[in-house]
Amino acid sequence: MDLKSVAKDLKDQTNYRLDQRFDELMRKNPRYQNLDAANRDLISDLLKKYKEKIRKGIKPSRLAIKEDMYNLYQNRLKFGLTYNDLDQIRDLLSSFKD
Repeated sequence: MDLKSVAKDLKDQTNYRLDQRFDELMRKNPRYQNLDAANRDLISDLLKKYKEKIRKGIKPSRLAIKEDMYNLYQNRLKFGLTYNDLDQIRDLLSSFKD
């Protein structure tokens, strides 16, 4: 399980199910165990933000994703994100475009 599988069928998921799948990913996948609680909340907030747009039938644009990534990159020290974390988040956000 990876971040893309959590975001799969995002339009049809309830918030509870989304939180469940995200928590399961964080527990079971060793690749994401390096994320602390603040980073998990950050990713969860991004999932919920895009979920609301996708439910309305609006796919996120490349520009919106770039703006979010730029914001994360600029504040990476404040958020405590590593470059590896940023790559994982970028993969997740890119999966919404498909």
